[in-house]
Amino acid sequence: MSLGDLQQVVMLAVARLGPDAYGAAIRDELREVAGRRVSVPTVYVTLVRLEERGLTRSATAEPAEGRGGRARRVFALTDAGWAALDDARRAMNRMWRGVSPP
Repeated sequence: MSLGDLQQVVMLAVARLGPDAYGAAIRDELREVAGRRVSVPTVYVTLVRLEERGLTRSATAEPAEGRGGRARRVFALTDAGWAALDDARRAMNRMWRGVSPP
């Protein structure tokens, strides 16, 4: 199962954030770690598509203080998501073998 660049970095952000993987936190992680600027709606569209493919799953977390009682939708990788990320990493590593800058 192939993953696009945005899908990969979103999934990696989910993995890095663990139980705190929700839209705004994922967006911030992408900006701070990957240097990618994406909107929260773009993050959610990507996450929903990944969920439809069985690569992520979501749940509603308990409402956090300071959010006016609104609950967050948090995401996690499924076993299939971890496998897809591993496949993408191995494919990229194979492509880099034998490449050297001029």
